Amino acid sequence: MRIVETLAEISERYDAVFCDLWGCLHNGIDAFPEAVEALRAFRAKGGTVVLLTNAPRSRVEVAKQLVQFNVPDDCWDTIATSGDSARAAMFRGAVGQKVWFMGQDYDLPFFEPIKVVSDPVPIERVALEDAEGIACLGPFDPHADPAVNRPEFLYAKQKGLKLLCANPDIVVDRGETREWCAGALAQLYEEMGGESLYFGKPHPPIYDLARRRLEELGSLPPDARILAIGDGIITDVKGGLGEDIDVLFVTGGLAAEETKTDRQPDPAALATYIDEVQMEPAYAIGFLR
Repeated sequence: MRIVETLAEISERYDAVFCDLWGCLHNGIDAFPEAVEALRAFRAKGGTVVLLTNAPRSRVEVAKQLVQFNVPDDCWDTIATSGDSARAAMFRGAVGQKVWFMGQDYDLPFFEPIKVVSDPVPIERVALEDAEGIACLGPFDPHADPAVNRPEFLYAKQKGLKLLCANPDIVVDRGETREWCAGALAQLYEEMGGESLYFGKPHPPIYDLARRRLEELGSLPPDARILAIGDGIITDVKGGLGEDIDVLFVTGGLAAEETKTDRQPDPAALATYIDEVQMEPAYAIGFLR
């Protein structure tokens, strides 16, 4: 693993990047200026930027959110979301027709019709006792311990309901505040004996979607010419390694404390962390720049 100072230091080796959003390009409140400039520079040299996010929303909704976070549209080309991948599965009937929804009101566009599925299953949101499956976009309260959902999950498990997880992230940092994500609920449901279905990083469906989005733009480079960028060791790094894609690990995000990242990670702390998680990316950098 090589610690690099900038993306430009290695960018000539790649034709496209799959770049994570939260923790790499923005902090859930505002854009990181250096990250914006790094992606702009990559595009200026002819590279293609796919924003690859575990957001449980469509790419249209994510694009709207990026405007709110002051992320300019000239630093990316297209977006692939866990939400789009999960929506397609839901409308193909992965968790039945009647689903119990977990999430916030702003997640409700997830249930709007989707064009990419021919002959979609008509989805109806119902109470848990009437449900055939669960559509989990996130917790009802992102600050509450996921264990508060144990009573509902016990009932759902006994009924044999599958849980569709639209965001495999366990936690995310909104500014300085850490919040629980849908992945924490899916993990709890599995620990209780239920079955969870995943569509975002590190699982293959979202990478298949990202490649299709690249093809829509006119070309699909070989995997050796694609670089994944992310701060999640069990999502971005594990996913990239599983797809045989080089990974640039942004240590100043979720693993900032473990890697003792100031501007750059402490080499000894980073080595210890990588040894503990037993996943070694090709490169590491404190913050995308």
